[in-house]
Parts: sequence; structure tokens; C-alpha cells
Amino acid sequence: MIPTPRGRFLRIKCEDCGGEQIIFDRAATVVACLVCGATLARPTGGKVAIEGEVLGAVE
Repeated sequence: MIPTPRGRFLRIKCEDCGGEQIIFDRAATVVACLVCGATLARPTGGKVAIEGEVLGAVE
């Protein structure tokens, strides 16, 4: 029996510039947009607090 991972990768769209980026939903550091530098997600001790638009999960 192989356990399934609890974390997922998410495709996020930046609200400032419209750029898309793939992030881990349990990131331990602040995730910034690679295009404009805006904050996309902040760590909360578990799942991140997402500040952009979630476009979907990456499998």
C-alpha cells in the first residue's frame, strides 16, 4: 500500500501582471511572481494563503 502525497502543485495567475506560475500548496516561504515580484502565496504553517487566482492543479 503506497500512501498518496498530501501536497499538490497549483497553477496560479498573478493578479498584477497576469503571469502564470506553478507553486507547491504547502510552501514554507513566501512565493513571489517571477515576472513582476508581487506576492502570490504566503506560508501559514500548513497550506499557503494564496493571493492570486488558482487556475487548477497540476498532475
